[in-house]
Amino acid sequence: MVWAVRATLDFDRITPYLCVWHGYDPAVKADLYSTCLVTSEGAYLVDPIPLQSESLGELIESSHVAGIIVTSANHHRASTRFAEQFSAPVFACKGAFPGATPRQFRRLAGGDEICDGLRVICIEGAAAGEILLHYAPDGGTLIVGDALINFEPYGFTFLPGKYCSNEKEMRRSLRKLLGYKAERMLFAHGTPILSGASERLRALLGHPKTD
Repeated sequence: MVWAVRATLDFDRITPYLCVWHGYDPAVKADLYSTCLVTSEGAYLVDPIPLQSESLGELIESSHVAGIIVTSANHHRASTRFAEQFSAPVFACKGAFPGATPRQFRRLAGGDEICDGLRVICIEGAAAGEILLHYAPDGGTLIVGDALINFEPYGFTFLPGKYCSNEKEMRRSLRKLLGYKAERMLFAHGTPILSGASERLRALLGHPKTD
């Protein structure tokens, strides 16, 4: 397969342990966002698209790549390439790879902790194998696959129904997120929310704030 997205030139550092980079995919006519999360166990690359080698070296710095995380069947992207380059396992739900799984595949289930503080949340009704990630430190971070988006003309909202396997089920499943504290939220498609993410979620899901 010829990868249609050009290697991105640079990345944006959100916190000392959290970075994003993005590039335009003409096949889907949308920007694809990727995340690097650096933990005490190493760096995890979430839904990665290609990144030029100098920027990739700066992104990883002295950390080793502990794993590649794929949030849905739609987000294979350059995951296999990165896994081979860094001899790293690929973490995903089984549904994200309905055919052959990558070498060093690590199967995820809802509630699993990939490492200390990094928890898997399965979302039903979106794309196959859809997961979100919650990283607890520093006020909490949610890393979203397809179920939530944040780009124009839609803004911060649900994945449009035409892309869901069951839109109503997905919206019900997303209510799981109300149990997680999150200051920031990152997306596979869209601009990060850098403050007040839990409040934005409560407003979207129609759930009042409680003390």
